[in-house]
Amino acid sequence: MFSFLLVEGAAEQTAEIVKNVQNVNLEQVIQQIITFCVDAGKSILLAAVIFIAGRFLISVINRLVAQMMERRKIDATIQSFLRSFINILLTILLLISVVSALGVNTTSFAALLASAGVAVGMALSGNLQNLAGGLIILLFKPYKVGDYVDAQGVSGTVKEIQIFHTVLVTPDNKIIYVPNGSLSSGSVTNYSLSQLRRVDWTVGVEYGTEIEKVRQTVLDLIKKDGRILTEPAPFIALSALADSSVNITIRVWVKNEDYWGVFFDMNQNIYEVFNREGISFPFPQVTVHQA
Repeated sequence: MFSFLLVEGAAEQTAEIVKNVQNVNLEQVIQQIITFCVDAGKSILLAAVIFIAGRFLISVINRLVAQMMERRKIDATIQSFLRSFINILLTILLLISVVSALGVNTTSFAALLASAGVAVGMALSGNLQNLAGGLIILLFKPYKVGDYVDAQGVSGTVKEIQIFHTVLVTPDNKIIYVPNGSLSSGSVTNYSLSQLRRVDWTVGVEYGTEIEKVRQTVLDLIKKDGRILTEPAPFIALSALADSSVNITIRVWVKNEDYWGVFFDMNQNIYEVFNREGISFPFPQVTVHQA
């Protein structure tokens, strides 16, 4: 009987000890969870503050850099490239700061970036080529901001030269991003580089038309347009005896900014004056002889 009571008492003591241990472990776990949540909340809040403040600081720095370059009258091409480069660099630094605030070891993070550098470099080899192309464009200046260019099958006015791309605006206001790598290694036609530009027309008249009359009529139209330069002298010649027409080639020189105005106005003037002077425009004809 005594032994039974002794065993029962030991069992009760053991159960009490287990219960106390469980309570202690549960309290420790809860305390650890609370501590983790508080620490994580502080880190997330700090990271959010750093991110918001960093974005604000980046915008301020970008604005100050832009104003400084404007005051020093730095070329617009270099301005757009530097703004793009500085913005990307500051954004990378901000991301590293945010990661550090979240408790990630930046040394390990940097080592990870270094180890992944080769793979990333291979994956981004095209972008690295575009970066090098941008530097080549800045160095040799085949075009600059504001120039009208034709390259890689597209045409437009250069709006920006960014770190990886050149931004073109087409005449119908489309925005086109062309990689700098292809622009630096491919052919680029710059219509704005020279001050003068030649305007060409080919006008067909009927067979039997007096060519000297056509020539004098065109010369009179050229003399009336003050935008057309006298030097180099205008050129008018019979260029081809085509199937249905006698083709007259007209070439004049104008200032770059007057090109399209002269081109369209002369088209209209030739049509109106030729009709008034009785100079007929031919159209394709087929003569069928029946046996």
